[in-house]
Amino acid sequence: MTFATPQHAEDAFYDAIDDNDLDAMLGVWEASSEAACLLPMQPLQQGSPAIGQTWREMMAPKHPVEVSVRHIQWLEKGDLAIHIVEETVSVGPERQPQPPIYATNIYRKGEAGWRMLMHLNAPAPPPPGAMPGPMSRIAPPPGMGL
Repeated sequence: MTFATPQHAEDAFYDAIDDNDLDAMLGVWEASSEAACLLPMQPLQQGSPAIGQTWREMMAPKHPVEVSVRHIQWLEKGDLAIHIVEETVSVGPERQPQPPIYATNIYRKGEAGWRMLMHLNAPAPPPPGAMPGPMSRIAPPPGMGL
């Protein structure tokens, strides 16, 4: 599959997750040792074989998963594109939504069109008025008016 734009590659990535189609999802990735995937509470995976193994394990249980994506920021410059999105993952037969996650998706254009080069996740900040996390209780060093 050739992706004419980074958005086409991104749509295919999330559609493949929703469809639990490992082959289609891995087809979005650049086949490169530079490819990297960093998911919450997991070690960094680098290179196509490691990324494939991580996703194979995640998609194996065949639990229904649906990912809703809200685009936050896009940057495209030459043969690189960076998309920052908010993912809301719903799991199980009841499609119970989980707390949002921010993702940075980086795409690179090559001979075979646009491919995902990196996918990085981080928890989204709590909504306004929610209980502060442990990092908010850490006082800044003297002279650092954060």
